[in-house]
Amino acid sequence: MQKLLIKALKNIGDQSRIIEYRRVPGGDINESYYVRSQKHTYFIKCKKHPPQKFFQLEALGLEKIRKTNSIATPQIYGIGERDGYGYLMMEWIHGKKTGQTGEWLGRGLAEMHKHKGPGFGFQEDNYIGLLPQKNSYISSWIDYYREFRLEPQITLAVQKELLPTSTQKKLDKLLTHLDQWLPKDCIPSLLHGDLWGGNWLPGYNGKPYLIDPAIFYGHHEFEIAFTELFGGFPSNFYESYQEVFPLSPNYEERKALYQLFYLLVHLNLFGFSYLSSIENIVTRYVG
Repeated sequence: MQKLLIKALKNIGDQSRIIEYRRVPGGDINESYYVRSQKHTYFIKCKKHPPQKFFQLEALGLEKIRKTNSIATPQIYGIGERDGYGYLMMEWIHGKKTGQTGEWLGRGLAEMHKHKGPGFGFQEDNYIGLLPQKNSYISSWIDYYREFRLEPQITLAVQKELLPTSTQKKLDKLLTHLDQWLPKDCIPSLLHGDLWGGNWLPGYNGKPYLIDPAIFYGHHEFEIAFTELFGGFPSNFYESYQEVFPLSPNYEERKALYQLFYLLVHLNLFGFSYLSSIENIVTRYVG
């Protein structure tokens, strides 16, 4: 691994000696390292035989968010490959939350969500975790959510034999009636796409940073619904978000329907422990 780290530094023009490197927590997918050279400090993610364009798409998402000038992302230093390992080099972010961190995070995310896309979707396929996500730009949010988000996850879960037949039938019914709960006239907002509590972190003086995106343009309430699914966001995050980009009066009615997608993703990634939550949501909407 040290040889890979040395090459990664040389590829960005850092020829100085590595003073320290150590493996750090970085999720279930990649190996992650803190690397300190005589010149700079880096965070490097690597994976053996990564899926096609895996780190390039992550970098694209971070850069897309950065260009909105709304909320911070780590600076990207380089992407490369050595001995079958792909890697992504970024700025090392380290800090502690302050009383203002949640407020800054909420305001920043709301400002990011105000950036409108040419349609719902994205110009490139990408990944959520290791699961591929097909993308295209279409004009209907309801059709996009059905065809590009829910249906692929349901199909995969059926292939993996993770969904009982009775649940499949209810999901089919739900898919045909999405227009009862989802808005027909929302704007396509730039979304992080995988914003749970582990995909943001505080930097210097508590400044919040977004990491590990799976970006696309969609209904902004879809993103907020996921932040409520597993926790990890302070209360003033929601207060500040609402001041900038208020949620609709119907948000609570559709929130679980948006959380359904992420529960299907977790079902496909981690197995049956998420099935009962999925069945509860489906029963709530279609009986």
